[in-house]
Amino acid sequence: MVVKVFGPAYGACPQRVLTCLVELGLEFELIPIDILSGQHKKPDFLLRQPFGQVPAIEDGDFRLFESRAIIRYYAAKCARDGGVNIYGKTLEERALVDQWLEVEVNNYNSLIYTMVLQLLVLPRMGQGTDLELVRDCKGKLEKVLDVYEERLSKSKYLAGEEFTIADVSHLPNTRFLMEEGMEDLIKGRKNVYAWWIDISSRPSWKKVMELLI
Repeated sequence: MVVKVFGPAYGACPQRVLTCLVELGLEFELIPIDILSGQHKKPDFLLRQPFGQVPAIEDGDFRLFESRAIIRYYAAKCARDGGVNIYGKTLEERALVDQWLEVEVNNYNSLIYTMVLQLLVLPRMGQGTDLELVRDCKGKLEKVLDVYEERLSKSKYLAGEEFTIADVSHLPNTRFLMEEGMEDLIKGRKNVYAWWIDISSRPSWKKVMELLI
C-alpha cells in the first residue's frame, strides 16, 4: 500500500519521513501542504494533525503524525516483517537508536530550529533576526557537536556500526548547517564530517533532495 505523506518536500520533518520510507523501500505519495499560505492550520488538515504541523501520514485506515513517531513505526514494522532493518536487531541496539533519537530532538534539533527560525523564517515574514540568540545557539551547538565527535570516534554511526533511523533523523538539520554558512561546525570535526559525508551520500537522501528541484 502506498503511504500518503502530507507536507512540503522542503520541510525538515517531512524530509525525515521521506528518507526513512525510501531507505525501507516503501512506496509513498507526497501531498504538498502550503505552509506559507497557512494550509497546515486549516480545519481539514487539523483533522489529520490537530497541532497544525507537518508531516502527517495516511496508510490505508491508519493515520499518524510526528515525524520521529512515524519513522519509528515504519522502521519497527519493516524489521518485524523481515524487511530492511534500520532500527537494530536486539533490544539493546534498539535502545541505543532511541537514545540518539532523543539526543537529536532534545539537544540538536532544538538549537538548529531556533537558528532556522531566526535566520530564515522570520526575515521572510518581515521580522528582525535576534543575532545574539543565534550566537548563543551556535555556542551551545558547538558543545553538543563535541559530544558527537567523541561518539563518532568510537563508532561509524551514532547508534553503532550500522546506519539507523537515528542517523536519518539528523539529515535535514545538518543540511541546514552545511548550506547556510555554518558548515565549519561540521567540517571542523573530523569524525562528524566523515559521518555527514557518509549519510548524505546515501541514495535515499539524494532521492529526497531531488524532490526539491
